[in-house]
Amino acid sequence: MTHPDAPASTPPRSTLVVTAHAGDFVWRAGGAIALAAARGEKVTIACLTFGERGESAKAWREGKRLAEIKEIRRDEAERAAATLGAEVRFFDAGDYPLTATAELTDRLVAVYRETQPDVVLTHPVEDPYNGDHPAANRMALQARILAQAIGYPGDGDIIGAPPVFYFEPHQPEMSGFRPEVLLDITEVWDTKRKAMECLGAQQHLWDYYTDLAVRRGVQLRRNAGPNLGLAHKTMAEAYMRPYPQIAKELA
Repeated sequence: MTHPDAPASTPPRSTLVVTAHAGDFVWRAGGAIALAAARGEKVTIACLTFGERGESAKAWREGKRLAEIKEIRRDEAERAAATLGAEVRFFDAGDYPLTATAELTDRLVAVYRETQPDVVLTHPVEDPYNGDHPAANRMALQARILAQAIGYPGDGDIIGAPPVFYFEPHQPEMSGFRPEVLLDITEVWDTKRKAMECLGAQQHLWDYYTDLAVRRGVQLRRNAGPNLGLAHKTMAEAYMRPYPQIAKELA
């Protein structure tokens, strides 16, 4: 029995990932998700579409129909999220194109207010190869703003201003992406790789994102100084920050 004067337990930190398609959160932020989950934090993935039209070419070539492809991608994403230690929620908003609607915005605001995120991960502003990714970015930022507004209707408490991190797009040099934050994911790399291997519909990307983690790891070591005890083969993910970092000391 808890003593009435005992301090209330602090809820675990919360991470919200807003992703356009079923595979995006694995390739781009799987390491960050696995690290947060390993620390006992709550991670919620708002998956706006299954990537059924634009990112499931293998299934279409095999003659599968739309409903079946959605189920395939749902199963892959659920297994990948479980591997990483996260909860995934599917909005089934339709991809290619992903279009913002008032209803979709309301649903996303509700997730913000329910999960009260300490950190938000989402797509960057630019991606000339996939319009769904910038669309997801706009919705993620808009919902974050609305979820802070006391006058915006809906259930749940308003949120603060959680920092936002943009994960790396597939072709960063064409998308205005700068690797401003390099996250060491070495200790959870095997978990991320297992989650990647859940995505059979996009098997062609397994090696690409493994190689990218190696390259970002090299950059992390180069920028980390000589005495941090980093693994010889450090694996990393890259992020950008659209809002200022708040700090009491420079580090």
